[in-house]
Amino acid sequence: MELLQCSLLANIVVRAFIYVTFLLYLTHMLFENVIGQDFIKNHLTTSVDAGRIAHAQLFVGRAGSGTLPMAIAYAQYILCLNTNGENSGGNASCNLKFEQLAHPDLHFAFPVATTSSVKSHPVSSHFAAEWRSFVKENSYGDLFEWHKHIDIEKKQGQIGVDEAIDINKSLALKAYEGGYKVMIIWMAEKMNTAAANKLLKLIEEPPSKTLFILITENEDQIIDTIKSRCQVLHFPAISEAHLANALITKQQSDPKEAQKIAHQAQGDYNTALHILRQDGDDVQFEKWFITWVRTAFMAKGKKESVIGLLDWSEMIAKTGRETQKNFLNYCVQFFRQAMLLNYKTETLVYLEPKTGFDLRKFAPFVHGNNIMDIISELQDASYHIERNGNARIILSDLSIKLTRLLHRK
Repeated sequence: MELLQCSLLANIVVRAFIYVTFLLYLTHMLFENVIGQDFIKNHLTTSVDAGRIAHAQLFVGRAGSGTLPMAIAYAQYILCLNTNGENSGGNASCNLKFEQLAHPDLHFAFPVATTSSVKSHPVSSHFAAEWRSFVKENSYGDLFEWHKHIDIEKKQGQIGVDEAIDINKSLALKAYEGGYKVMIIWMAEKMNTAAANKLLKLIEEPPSKTLFILITENEDQIIDTIKSRCQVLHFPAISEAHLANALITKQQSDPKEAQKIAHQAQGDYNTALHILRQDGDDVQFEKWFITWVRTAFMAKGKKESVIGLLDWSEMIAKTGRETQKNFLNYCVQFFRQAMLLNYKTETLVYLEPKTGFDLRKFAPFVHGNNIMDIISELQDASYHIERNGNARIILSDLSIKLTRLLHRK
């Protein structure tokens, strides 16, 4: 009898622990856990409370600014009939479903590509389990991390016409719970032209109580016919104070370290997490960058260094296209930081090389007479790589041009 009582007591304790843990986890997608962005949160909840929900909305901002968690919290507020500007007070079972991203009236579309398990016609529904785990691990994660998560680093994910067909089918059905249906299209700039054209009429004239939330990091890559039908919300960078507070409360970071990281992260929580955990690509990118600029600088008077540039270009070309684009964007930021240091605006310099590279010695070579051309060449290279140009040729050409630009007086 005593043994049975002990067993029952242990079972109750375990269940209580699981329940408390679940309640703590339950706050994951609440508005209060979206870092900063109070103005946008207030705008969204106020519009819902007033019954003014635009049927198509475009959230513009970096992944690390909170566009995705805000979209999910907003969808939860609408579908669960929550009140008072927070995700509570509404349908309790509905709020529980959101914690597993398993609400039947919440739909997602995001860039995908073929994998070892999905060999043809990839669509978001094939990656539902991976998507849920990705969002739960870090809802501020970016496209490159998503590609790594589903093991397509050397491919470029896209939202294709098969996805558009799936979206049309999903939204043609009635809402399971009789209210709204919400379609969140993450990284909508990866929607190809065929998919965009197929979705155009649906976005323009959606079924009753259907909400589209398109999320993009690059507004210019959304076709005008879709953008013109959306209410656009721009997400600013998260303030340093909010970032530091999030690192302290969510990651138990030391306050001084949190403040320093918040300054370096430039309003991006995802970047802040990588700096804190030292698990980002910046160290590798920094090594590539230093090798590149040193070899390019020597190439003008030392012809054999040109071979080094070609070897470097071939090495980078072997990586995935998303890695190449991320690296080129990193180079843009590095050059900009060097120029700011050259012009004595130290308060704006957040870059701290981790390999011992002396930014102060490099800074004089980046100035008003070459910075615009350098950035233009980097952006052009990224553009051509994204459009499946030959990476080795593009990077070799860029390297030769950099040799001339670094020596410009």
